[in-house]
Amino acid sequence: MKLMWFHLMPYTELPENFRGKHPSVWVDIHSSLFDPKRAHLMYNDFMDELEYAAQVGFDAVCVNEHHSNGYGLMPSPNLIASSLARRTTDTALCVMGNSLALYNPPTRVAEEFAMIDVISGGRLIAGFPVGSPMDTCYAYGQNPSMLRDRYHEAHDLIVRAWTDKETFAFNGRYNQQRYVNIWPRPVQQPHPPIWVPGGGSVETWRWCAEMDYVYCYLSYYGYKIGQATMNGFWDEMAKLGKDRNPYRAGFLQFVGVGESRQHAMDLYAGAAEYFYGNCLHIDPRFAAPPGYATEATQRKGLESQVVKASQYSNKFNTLAREMDAIVDNGYVIIGSPDEVAEQLREVATELNVGNLMLLLQFGNMSKDLTKYNTKLFAEQVRPKLAQLFSEWEHRWWPSPMDATLRADIPARIAAE
Repeated sequence: MKLMWFHLMPYTELPENFRGKHPSVWVDIHSSLFDPKRAHLMYNDFMDELEYAAQVGFDAVCVNEHHSNGYGLMPSPNLIASSLARRTTDTALCVMGNSLALYNPPTRVAEEFAMIDVISGGRLIAGFPVGSPMDTCYAYGQNPSMLRDRYHEAHDLIVRAWTDKETFAFNGRYNQQRYVNIWPRPVQQPHPPIWVPGGGSVETWRWCAEMDYVYCYLSYYGYKIGQATMNGFWDEMAKLGKDRNPYRAGFLQFVGVGESRQHAMDLYAGAAEYFYGNCLHIDPRFAAPPGYATEATQRKGLESQVVKASQYSNKFNTLAREMDAIVDNGYVIIGSPDEVAEQLREVATELNVGNLMLLLQFGNMSKDLTKYNTKLFAEQVRPKLAQLFSEWEHRWWPSPMDATLRADIPARIAAE
């Protein structure tokens, strides 16, 4: 199994009265709440944490893209990934991802991802999300009814730019380019592995099957609520004649490790309650623009976690906000190393997921606590899980250059 360290980069100093005073953490969060000097320290802490995760042996470090947002300070995950490409050695770099419909022209994604793949020596996982409605439709003004068409056209242009050896013209509905000829080109051939993060869209499942891409459910509400989505995914794969290779799928899970369950509860309660109380405080008017959810998804009755979060923010349902309920509902897995390993084995097996993305920093967790959580997981949990699904071939993992052909990175030179 691949164990991947995921970072959302949340703003860690939202005021205590944030939820009561401000309507949303996304789209129209007030600029007065952002302190650039404090964020300077946050960004550098976050990047230290990502580098530390690579240092202690996680299979990949993961970053993602959000806009106008107090819970995810990465409008450009490529900037972070390019730094990690120089400061890590063998760890895969999972960029989850670039929201393709927001790039004009999309060849910008092809170029920047190729740069990261070249700088890292072929360690990039290219994430291609459609993007949340808050990011795409409100912060960036895209028409929700055209979003998927834009996304698919951008995907086709990017993949062709990576793989076509000759300069070509592209004449799409949304993109017209007389000369497409990207430099640089990726190390990995025909291109870096493509993973598609999404909610519960039936069309996304089918498209991943058609294109042979990895589907990733980036759930904020844990394995218990996520079970229905993953069951739907695997049912769809069965209908389409695909095997149950667990590496076809990825899943995101919050985790807090301590010396005991009570110790972990005490350590991580504040950070978990900050995240679920503030970072998912979304105004319902931004959660479900008409045309964003597809007809097939609506017919299946699949509800996005964004809608869940917006309802919860306005007390229309009973999603958890206090630590006991957060843990009982499975949003965050808490316990000693043995307890966490046992729970994660059950999660991976029940959901049939071979790529487990772990949020070991969440909410307003400090750098020291994040490193403690990361170290304990790497040393005492990871070894108990690493051989799970070893009978399956992982066809969607990066294929880097031979280590003897790669450049030394500054960290290694300094260490010598």
